[in-house]
Amino acid sequence: MRIRVFGQYIHVPFALLTAVEAGWFFIAFIAASAAGMRLDLVTFELQPGDFWPRALLFSLMIVVSLLAFGLYSARQRARFAGMVVRIAIATGVAVLATLLLLNFVLGMWTDGSVVMFATGGAVLGLTLSRTVFSRVVDESLFKRRVLVYGSGRNAAPILGLRRRSDRRGFIVVGFVQPDGEDVSIAPELLLEPSVRLSELCARHNVDEVVVAMEDRRRNFPILELLECRLAGIDVSELLTFLERETGRVHIDVLNPSWMIFGEGFRRDPLRLFSSRVLDLAASSFILLLTWPLMLVTMLAIKLEDGWRAPVFYAQPRVGLGGRVFNVLKFRSMRVDAEREGKAVWAARGDTRVTRVGSFIRKTRIDEIPQILCVFRGHMSLVGPRPERPEFVSELSEKIPYYIQRHCVKPGITGWAQLCYPYGSSAQDALEKLQYDLYYIKNNSLLFDLTILLQTAEVVFMGKGAR
Repeated sequence: MRIRVFGQYIHVPFALLTAVEAGWFFIAFIAASAAGMRLDLVTFELQPGDFWPRALLFSLMIVVSLLAFGLYSARQRARFAGMVVRIAIATGVAVLATLLLLNFVLGMWTDGSVVMFATGGAVLGLTLSRTVFSRVVDESLFKRRVLVYGSGRNAAPILGLRRRSDRRGFIVVGFVQPDGEDVSIAPELLLEPSVRLSELCARHNVDEVVVAMEDRRRNFPILELLECRLAGIDVSELLTFLERETGRVHIDVLNPSWMIFGEGFRRDPLRLFSSRVLDLAASSFILLLTWPLMLVTMLAIKLEDGWRAPVFYAQPRVGLGGRVFNVLKFRSMRVDAEREGKAVWAARGDTRVTRVGSFIRKTRIDEIPQILCVFRGHMSLVGPRPERPEFVSELSEKIPYYIQRHCVKPGITGWAQLCYPYGSSAQDALEKLQYDLYYIKNNSLLFDLTILLQTAEVVFMGKGAR
């Protein structure tokens, strides 16, 4: 089950998990502070009323850090060892941030022993909550019971959802075959065609009807759907349902009218202004934070390839409105990587990548100079990945709606980069386009901040790099 908050779809079980754990972290800090006072572990005097602001910040820092490492994401597919590593890193980052903010920024002096005790309690709570959550999250208690009105090719994509995260929010109770429509699904999944739709919904305790008819111009059950709607049953269009549950726009069932008349695709002046302010503020912070790393990277490239070898490379990419600009990156391939003058997709284990280049690609250090493109206004921090003109021309001929991704600025990171691994083929470009269209439709300041936070997991865990 998902709910829409500030324009974004949120998985209800994970929202509940976040609230429960945030409350636990708050209580853990309060308990640690009280215990520290009682055992004389605190080196300076605090009043009971001084505990809660510190506890609130401690809880907020851990929640934000866990979010950054994908631990509140329905798409998290790490195994037990990976989860332990993520929790350990996220907790360590949160503890460090809490101590720095309390003691050096806010002047709310807090003893390190209190924070350590609170962290121990937080980790204990995390262990318990995650154990319980892993057992109940996939239970039907949290899933919507869905009836699909349609049995043809449009209905088939619902059964084709293979990712566990895509199927977490619902259970399909069955399909109804409209008059005259072919059957593209297993016949045993069809429900009784002679029973009224409202009766079927009552009989199977349906929460939502998804309309997946192939031809709505004939035999559209408008009165039956209205009856269901007035009975408190949600009625959704197939594409909207798939967008909500999978976090992408399914091109195989996409039609232009859905994009024209549907919600989203906002590009109002306030949104453009907030995007630009975020770009400038966050880019300045990143530049101040990473300039020593940039100097070390430049030195490493020179030491490997010689002092005359270029440190950066500029490459034409397609940006907003189809305009071409030069993207700037640290050079990670040999100088003669494209000596034949033909654009080539990067592949896994690419022999053109240097030793330093392999490291800076995996850690995403090679992307840092793109911040200069953000300052110049050619790129944003968040957006679709900019592609080379040669690839854009090729992909625009093969993939419908591909050119529409250029209605926003390209980004250093983005929703597609988080949800899909590095792509090096037309099929990969098609899959990533579906996530790009979802971002373009639902883009907001909150969505940008969420993507930036979750990019931390990509950088620290080396996901999808080549």
